[in-house]
Amino acid sequence: MDKLKYFVEKHAFGVCNYLGERFGISSSTIRLYFIYTSFITMGSPIIIYLVMAFWLNLKHYLRPGRKTIWEL
Repeated sequence: MDKLKYFVEKHAFGVCNYLGERFGISSSTIRLYFIYTSFITMGSPIIIYLVMAFWLNLKHYLRPGRKTIWEL
């Protein structure tokens, strides 16, 4: 079960994981809130999720040659 969870987290867009690291909240809690709000509002947070996924993916292309402190 842990392998499946890791695969989904790694190959999904990573929006919930990014927000969890950014705000210091568990990513599983953010996923649960996202699912609950999606059911309550009939799917409108999906648009916000896709925009955030696009933005996170675009960020990797804008800074391709930038190295982190651990790579120096």
